[in-house]
Amino acid sequence: MKIKSADFVMSNSSVAHCPSDPIPEYAFIGRSNVGKSSLINMLTQRKSLAKTSGRPGKTQLINHFKINKNWFLVDLPGYGYARVSKKDKKTFQKYITEYFLKRSQLLSAFVLIDIRHEPQPIDLNFMAWMGENQIPFSIIFTKADKLKPKAIDRQVQAYLKTMTDDLWEEAPQYFVTSSLKAFGRDEILSYIDGINIEFYKQQL
Repeated sequence: MKIKSADFVMSNSSVAHCPSDPIPEYAFIGRSNVGKSSLINMLTQRKSLAKTSGRPGKTQLINHFKINKNWFLVDLPGYGYARVSKKDKKTFQKYITEYFLKRSQLLSAFVLIDIRHEPQPIDLNFMAWMGENQIPFSIIFTKADKLKPKAIDRQVQAYLKTMTDDLWEEAPQYFVTSSLKAFGRDEILSYIDGINIEFYKQQL
C-alpha cells in the first residue's frame, strides 16, 4: 500500500462523536512511551502527523486520521504510567473501553509492545480483555533497532510462549518494527490493505 494522503480529522473523548464515515478503521494502542506516535509517523511517512513527546501520556484523546481517503488510523491514549491524575486515568479507561465495545467501524486493533521488555501484566491483561470481548487485534513489537537480530527473535518467541502458556490457544498475528529504520512498515500496511480489499468487496 502506498500512502498518498494522511489527514488529521478530529480529536475527541467520546465514541459517539467519532467520524460517521462507514469506512474501515484501525486503532493503535499501547502503554505510554512505547513509541506509538513515532510508529504512526513512520507508517504514514509524515514527520509530525502524530505528536511525539519525551513525556509519557501525551496522547489523551481519540485521534482520527483519514488515510488515502478510504480508511481511518486511530491513535488512542496510552495506558499505564502516564503522568496524569487517577481521575484522568479512569476517564481514559472509560472512553477507551467504550470505543472498543461500541465502534462498529473498527476492523482491527494493534497493541504495541516494547520488544526490549519482559511481558508486563498490564499488557497481558489488556490483550486478555480484548480476546474476551472478541475484538480482533495484532501485536506490534516496537523499537527493534535497540536489539540484535537473535535477541529480537528470542524476545518475540518468549513473549508469545508466555501468552500461549497463560491463556491463549494460539498467539495473535504479530509484527516486528523499528520506527527509526522504517522496519516492518510494508508488512503492516500490506496487512491493512488485505483487510480493506475484503471489506470493500463485501460492499459491492
